[in-house]
Amino acid sequence: MAETLLIGSGNRGKAAELAELLVGLPWDVKGLGDFPEVPEPIEDGETFEANAAKKAVYFASQFGVACLADDSGLVVDALGGAPGVYSARYSGAGATDLTNNAKLLDALRDTPESERSARFVCCAAFVVPGQEPHLEVGTVEGCIAFETLGPRGFGYDPLFIPEGHDRSFGQMDSTEKLALSHRGHALRKMRTYLESLQ
Repeated sequence: MAETLLIGSGNRGKAAELAELLVGLPWDVKGLGDFPEVPEPIEDGETFEANAAKKAVYFASQFGVACLADDSGLVVDALGGAPGVYSARYSGAGATDLTNNAKLLDALRDTPESERSARFVCCAAFVVPGQEPHLEVGTVEGCIAFETLGPRGFGYDPLFIPEGHDRSFGQMDSTEKLALSHRGHALRKMRTYLESLQ
């Protein structure tokens, strides 16, 4: 019987992407909805790595199963690296994708195209209860659009145009996006690591 691998994310879009990247591995992939409800850990780390590791260790110890969690966000050069680790709560308490995108567009309102460079960063953390987490990092370079583009994806996807492309992640289907994305890069590395454990 396959061992359980918990995706430690309350974000359904993200959890679905992580699960998609693990298809075919000999694990029984579960989501948080398959377990009793527990409070989410407070993401108070100063880096994506610290937050990803904290989430994976927390959920693994809560439920006694292997856990894969990630922390990811958008780093905008013109904003000194913001929103960074605060990407999900950039617009304050009760932040939504809509309010975060609106705040970002407002912050860059007077920023010309040549200075709208940005990157998505993802750190994935895998942990077996009682062991040290294994981390993998993926990034994708791009720029911030002047308006939201496309209905797909989640988070800042409709604003992010990856380098070498003229469409945002919000205009790409999941297969195309995962081939390019920070999460795709991190999870393909993690997948290789997980395959080496078998």
